[in-house]
Amino acid sequence: MQVTETLNEGLKRGYKIVVPAADLDAKVNEKLEEARPEVEMKGFRKGKVPMALLKKQFGPRLMGEAMQEAVDGAMAKHFEDSGDRPALQPNVTMTNQEGWKEGDDVEVEMSYEALPEIPDVDLKGIKLEKMVVKAAEADVDEALGNLAETAQDFDDRRKGSKAKDGDQVVIDFLGKIDGEAFDGGAADDFPLVLGSGSFIPGFEDQLIGAKADEEVEVKVSFPEDYQAENLAGKEAVFECTVKAVKAPKAAEINDELATKFGAEDLAALKTQIGERLEAEYTGAARAVMKRALLDELDKAVSFDLPPSLLDAEAKQIAHQLWHEENPEVEGHDHPEIEPTEEHTSLAARRVRLGLLLAELGQKNEIEVSDAEFTQAIMNQARQYPGQERQFFEFVQQNPQMRQQIQAPLFEDKVVDYVFELAEVAEKEVSKDDLQKAVEALDDE
Repeated sequence: MQVTETLNEGLKRGYKIVVPAADLDAKVNEKLEEARPEVEMKGFRKGKVPMALLKKQFGPRLMGEAMQEAVDGAMAKHFEDSGDRPALQPNVTMTNQEGWKEGDDVEVEMSYEALPEIPDVDLKGIKLEKMVVKAAEADVDEALGNLAETAQDFDDRRKGSKAKDGDQVVIDFLGKIDGEAFDGGAADDFPLVLGSGSFIPGFEDQLIGAKADEEVEVKVSFPEDYQAENLAGKEAVFECTVKAVKAPKAAEINDELATKFGAEDLAALKTQIGERLEAEYTGAARAVMKRALLDELDKAVSFDLPPSLLDAEAKQIAHQLWHEENPEVEGHDHPEIEPTEEHTSLAARRVRLGLLLAELGQKNEIEVSDAEFTQAIMNQARQYPGQERQFFEFVQQNPQMRQQIQAPLFEDKVVDYVFELAEVAEKEVSKDDLQKAVEALDDE
């Protein structure tokens, strides 16, 4: 087998691979010998079929397999000998395919972009600052007040009071279309919070200003995309009887409230809230420190980037940002989006850091365990109540989805590894200072 270099320009590589006909013939014969003991053919005992007959019947099919194995073997040996790692799947083309016949050599052209050599980084020389925020009593009280609002109750307003946005009205209603009642259009003693958007658009607005014991006729149109096709786009009239008008009232902050949220008493609930807040602060501070680390790593290294990776990343960034600016456009039915210099610059940073983190992970044998990967899938599956099993199976069968879940897990493990080696100084700051630092991340 002969391998000849045809291109060596930057990270671009090209090779011509020639597989001699004799090598292919030997590989076909080897396959036939392996299969021969199990082959049965009319007129011959099992395992006694002449080689010439076997070759005539099975040779053409095995020749294709032999070609593929020979080329794959040549590529594998090349990468082992050269130490090259392709950035993407190599492009392989058989150049003498047209007119090729048995007995001819196989000529193949292989081209790819090699991953660059990643320079070493003195991780212990990196200096970082870790923001530390303690959950102040005022923060706990604020969070507790928010919880009380979510557990709000409603008290009857004074007789004759008009319902306001945010009030709860208790109603009996009967819906009709063209004077005929329809299934699912009636209820008694239904508690409806005005402004909650629980009912179809326009329904709740017409009950603002209503009083207890009043009859109100609500006229609405069902949306064109309403889930019940027999009602979609239809005009309806709801005959409503307002039985009570109630004002919202925040729940009292006491032990009873605490038990509603699974705590033994108010003191235990405050402790839980404090722990949750500090966990949130820690997560936010980690995000800020991670950005600072990536900035330091980006300044510490410089190397050539595979053009194909850079181009693909720039296009993806441009496409994503375009959709953020044009949220009304769904799918890919839009003009082609050309990356700008800004997109390419951002892509260069991402590709450079991605390659560096991958190299650090590989050199230091950092891996995502099966348990960590499974836990991450389960966490995402919770976003699809009732369909967790289907989601889990989908991920298991979809390599691209598996990669999307595994990549950030691997990156975070590498980042944590670097944190342990870097010089990290803690700095106690206020919640507002941390919030400003987090907002600065979003602006970049």
